[in-house]
Amino acid sequence: MYYTYVLWSAVLRKRYIGSTSDLAHRLEQHNAGLGTFTKRGIPWLLIYSEQYPTRREAEQRERQLKSGQGRAWLDQKFPLYR
Repeated sequence: MYYTYVLWSAVLRKRYIGSTSDLAHRLEQHNAGLGTFTKRGIPWLLIYSEQYPTRREAEQRERQLKSGQGRAWLDQKFPLYR
């Protein structure tokens, strides 16, 4: 299974959107400072995830959430994490 996920950093007051096959491990990596962007925003909180049977579907959803329409949907669904 593959996941599309949304993280929140209170430090940066920003969201991070990604996809992975191992959600728990990827969150650990972000919070260990192993990502170029995410190392500045530790700690990261997982605020949303979706599960998909294929990597392609998860990556497509990631791209959609990063679009203007996807960001607007996230703003509406999670108004505290804007």
